[in-house]
Amino acid sequence: MVFHSNDRSGYSAAAALARVRILPNLHDLLAFALIAAVVALTFHGAAGMRAPLAGLSTAPVTLDPAMLPDYALRTTLRMFAAIIASLVFTFVVATLAAKSRRAEMIIIPALDILQSVPVLGFLTFTVTFFMNLFPGSQLGAECAAIFAIFTSQAWNMAFSFYQSLRTVPRDLDEVSRGFRLSVWQRFWRLEAPFAAPGLIWNTMMSMSGGWFFVVASEAITVGDTTVQLPGLGSWLAVAIDKQDFAAVAWAVLAMAIVIVLYDQLLFRPIVAWADKFRFEQTASQQRPDSWVYDLLQRTQLLKRVSAPLAWAWRRLMLVRLPMTWQSAPARPTRSQTSRMLDYAWLALIAAFGAWGIWEAIAYISQTLGWADVGEAMAGGVVTLVRVVLLIAVASVIWVPIGVWVGLRPTVAGRIQSLAQFLAAFPANVLFPFAVVAIVATGASPNIWLSPLMVLGTQWYILFNVIAGASAFPTDLKEAASVYQLRSWLWWRRVILPGIFPYYVTGALTASGGSWNASIVAEIATWGNTKLEAFGLGSYIAKATTAGDFPRVVLGIAVMSLFVTLFNRTLWRPLYVFAERRLRLD
Repeated sequence: MVFHSNDRSGYSAAAALARVRILPNLHDLLAFALIAAVVALTFHGAAGMRAPLAGLSTAPVTLDPAMLPDYALRTTLRMFAAIIASLVFTFVVATLAAKSRRAEMIIIPALDILQSVPVLGFLTFTVTFFMNLFPGSQLGAECAAIFAIFTSQAWNMAFSFYQSLRTVPRDLDEVSRGFRLSVWQRFWRLEAPFAAPGLIWNTMMSMSGGWFFVVASEAITVGDTTVQLPGLGSWLAVAIDKQDFAAVAWAVLAMAIVIVLYDQLLFRPIVAWADKFRFEQTASQQRPDSWVYDLLQRTQLLKRVSAPLAWAWRRLMLVRLPMTWQSAPARPTRSQTSRMLDYAWLALIAAFGAWGIWEAIAYISQTLGWADVGEAMAGGVVTLVRVVLLIAVASVIWVPIGVWVGLRPTVAGRIQSLAQFLAAFPANVLFPFAVVAIVATGASPNIWLSPLMVLGTQWYILFNVIAGASAFPTDLKEAASVYQLRSWLWWRRVILPGIFPYYVTGALTASGGSWNASIVAEIATWGNTKLEAFGLGSYIAKATTAGDFPRVVLGIAVMSLFVTLFNRTLWRPLYVFAERRLRLD
């Protein structure tokens, strides 16, 4: 009877504990309130995106501060729609490039070209398509704006993920082969977790970088087509046109609030969650924190509700597909047949590229001559010099700062919102001050408009260096401390090799972003005052505004040529060096 009584009391205690776990606690109530608010705001903003197109004419963008919350919501939804599309693109395209040598021959050069094509270049040829896809609805213009923002986000994330997949430590690779994991299992159990920290920081950078082009994405002007979607970008365009400093300040304040909110509610919890994926052999002494992550960890009912989804996801990641890793060397010797297929594949790519070049030349030659080509090439050389100098200066400034921040997770968490805000701060806001200062001092626009190109792109270097320093293994830091490596020796032997792959990714995307930013930085306006710097960016911007499609094609082709050659000459060899010599093994 005693044992029976004890068993019964134990059963009752277990049942009571189960009931307590099912009942919502205070953390559940707060979590459900946050989720409900996000869902309600999403549906409210999405409803406005499906409104009739004629409504943009009857209710144009106004500088009424009461409209700012709705404008901020619409812009934020576009940004997140673009970032979701960028993540899908990254997981598919970057993984394919990292896994298939033949796919890499096409994808990496294509990414080099695509990141050099300016947002205005994409808008020139996609606005009409999307408007015809959804006639009479704002959804067509919304899709065009989202696609334009996507083109300012996706390439950076794809390069980051590709770099991480190519630099997975060899010892972890050998362990996965020893366990005979399938390709699917290896990706989700090893490669994606290893790439997570870098991808998350680059996703934050891409999210912030999208703000740089939000004016061009929401206030669309291509030839005779003019569309102003409700949003912070259109608000800024109207404020700059009307020379309203107060309205510009209101937009900056709204942007700061939005960045702080999505940083606290989304990115900081993700950074705290992804800390467990760091490549470590000893315990980390400092970890990033997040009140939202802690809140979700302390919920009871929410965990119960999400448990089936978590279980299904874990089972999906453990699915063993027919193809498994063998215990063969990581880089088997290629057969004669494989080499012949490679040559045939390269010949096919070359033929397709030659056909594209021939079609572009035929289209351009109908209305343009060699003098136009010479003008575009001269502008490309000038813009190239600006890009090289600005990236060099940005590297000298931000690499030491990024290392200092990345090695201190507590500091990184504190300045995360500030860094995102600075990265998101659109250069368009500073154009009025630049124009006024240049006109007042009589300075040369060819020199002093140049820094505007790097204002939004220098943060690619900072964010990637922070990601590299944050992922730097604690055991290596401890080893450097034991051997008392100091000063330049520590930089040369320890931290620079550790962050080098991340820096290359950041510098490469900053370089491509600077070319892209030249479109809006080499021409600055404030009311009726307009300053222009000679360069390829101003060439494309003028052609786009005039609807001169042959010159737009010529400008984009020249920019793609310069960026591709520059990347192949400098950044690609550095990528290979980082992959072969500086892996954390």
